[in-house]
Amino acid sequence: MSIIFNIVLRECSVYLESMSESRPKILPTIWLVITVVLMGVTHRFLPLVTFENEVTEVTGIIILLFGVAMIAWSAVGFARAGTNAIPFREASALVTGGFYRITRNPMYLGMVLILVGGGLKIGSLGALLPIPMFVVVIRRNFILGEERFLEETFGEEYLEYKKRVRRWL
Repeated sequence: MSIIFNIVLRECSVYLESMSESRPKILPTIWLVITVVLMGVTHRFLPLVTFENEVTEVTGIIILLFGVAMIAWSAVGFARAGTNAIPFREASALVTGGFYRITRNPMYLGMVLILVGGGLKIGSLGALLPIPMFVVVIRRNFILGEERFLEETFGEEYLEYKKRVRRWL
């Protein structure tokens, strides 16, 4: 849990730094928190179908924890490579090991897994409704720009990586 707390704290400080820029950025972890709040609201006021049982609770917890592990392991990969994990910050290395061998966006995928796991743990279809919105926002606001940035920074090396590894799975 302290890893997630540190990531959220770091993202909040980056957000505060961006306030001085012409257009402040709402970073991915902030979108994650917003989506979690929306999941709670939709579960409370629009549950649609409930499926509260031990199997979905345990499955949800396992998926959520795997998402946390995916984010943490991916962040360690960035630290080992000595490059920045914060979107649109200077990158000094292209990380292609670990989870980056199977997805170009393991941190974002980890966030989606956290949301799906949390939705299953909560136990209603309504709680899962905000997740596609999160995917669209992350893709539009971060992934597409990051891909352009990485193409400009790493050129052919990134283009070859893109050919080998899918965006999500």
